Amino acid sequence: MDLKLEVLVLPVSDVDKAKAFYVDTLGFRLDADFPVHDGYRIVQVTPPGSACSVIFGEGLTTAPAGSAQGLHLIVTDIEQAVGELVGRGVDVDGPFHDATGAFHHADGTHRIPGLAPGRPSYGTFAGFADPDGNAWFLQEITVRAPGR
Repeated sequence: MDLKLEVLVLPVSDVDKAKAFYVDTLGFRLDADFPVHDGYRIVQVTPPGSACSVIFGEGLTTAPAGSAQGLHLIVTDIEQAVGELVGRGVDVDGPFHDATGAFHHADGTHRIPGLAPGRPSYGTFAGFADPDGNAWFLQEITVRAPGR
C-alpha cells in the first residue's frame, strides 16, 4: 500500500498574516483560499517543488497557534536557501549541525554553527518560524539514503 503525505495543517492566529508570510515572503504557491462561512476558512499553499501542501485557516484545528514544531523543508544547497530566505526578510538560525552528527535536538542543545564537517547529506540544518512561531527547519540533502 502506498501512503503519501498530502497535507499538513498549521495552527495560526491570523489567516491573512499567515497567507502573506507563506505566499509573499516564502514564495509558496497559493492553491486555494475558500472562505466557506464565518469561522470556517481554508487556505492551502504548497512549497515550491513539494508534493505536500500546507493548510491553515479558521475552524481547521484546535491546536494552539504556533504549536507546530519540527516541520522540515528539504533543500539541495542550504547556504543558497538560507541566503534566499534572509533576502526575503526571514530571520534564519543557521546553518548548523548537531554535535552528535545525527538529527538535530529539538531544544537546540548540541547545536554547532556552520555546515556539518564534510557536508554529508542529512547533516546540516537551518531554522526559522512563521509569524505565530510554527517552527520550520531546512535540511540539506544532496544524496538520498538508499530506498528513499
